[in-house]
Amino acid sequence: MKRVIWSVLALAVALDLASTASADVLGRYEMWKQAHPHAGAEIADLKAKTAALVQADMKRSQAAEAAGVWRVNGAIGEIIDCPDCPDMVVVPAGRYLMGSPDSEANRIGTELQRQVTISYPFAVSRFDITFDEWSACVRDGGCNGYTPADQGWGRGRRPVINVNWDDAQAYVTWLSRKTGQIYRLLSQTEWEYAARAGTTTAFVFGDTISPTLANYDGTYGYPVSSVVNGLNRHETTPVDSFKPNGFGIYDMAGNVWQWTQDCWSDYYGGPLDGAPASSGDCNRRAIRGGAWNVGPANLRAAFRGRVAADSRKDMIGFRVARSL
Repeated sequence: MKRVIWSVLALAVALDLASTASADVLGRYEMWKQAHPHAGAEIADLKAKTAALVQADMKRSQAAEAAGVWRVNGAIGEIIDCPDCPDMVVVPAGRYLMGSPDSEANRIGTELQRQVTISYPFAVSRFDITFDEWSACVRDGGCNGYTPADQGWGRGRRPVINVNWDDAQAYVTWLSRKTGQIYRLLSQTEWEYAARAGTTTAFVFGDTISPTLANYDGTYGYPVSSVVNGLNRHETTPVDSFKPNGFGIYDMAGNVWQWTQDCWSDYYGGPLDGAPASSGDCNRRAIRGGAWNVGPANLRAAFRGRVAADSRKDMIGFRVARSL
């Protein structure tokens, strides 16, 4: 009898927590809607002003060789398309050097520097997609009804793991259908631009790293890849555990690797305008950002990883982009 009572109480608590979470999500969405009753017009204005900035800047001498951000002051900075949709940060257009300089510690020879120009603004999920957000997709009949394991670490606001590239595609397909907007994975060039947020350092937060800045295997040092007495959490952390980068995006270094749209090639030879690389080894896809179980060198903004597209692993998740 006591066991039955405790089971009922546990169920009631779980339902109460679910209701609270739903109320929080709904409240966030309603607040955004009230703040942006004409979001479509704001986005159109942002795109028009960005195009004018890009055109004017490109006319200047040597402009194509410079790095920078074409930021429109006062423009819409956040998009939430539905109560269950991820919070999207609007990333301004800009250009940067993809890859790493010869002087960067632990660089790999395939990280050749290339000038990338992204002449359009786009939106990126503020956080890696969480278990909560994945569950919303499943409840709504999407994501092929798949419920990934959490390794016993917890669900909720932790990044969803054990999802392969096709699973990520199923999620963006559901989001696109639900909202009528174009959701997708980021290309590698978009990912690195969004991660760097105007910086040129090894990591998104500078040239040094510690476990207070990101979730990774801190028993390895940087720049010397030696064993140190650092922190290794041995699991994922909630997506808002560390400070965001300059664009307001979280976990662009560590916690979980992030699937990108790109097919893999040892030397990046894809488009330099933000479009994904659709040729190469498409049975393997590029992953970026590093994870909880790797050393700090893999968290560098220039580091490119790859894995079989059908792999479901406890160190791989994803974030999404939205075309504007």
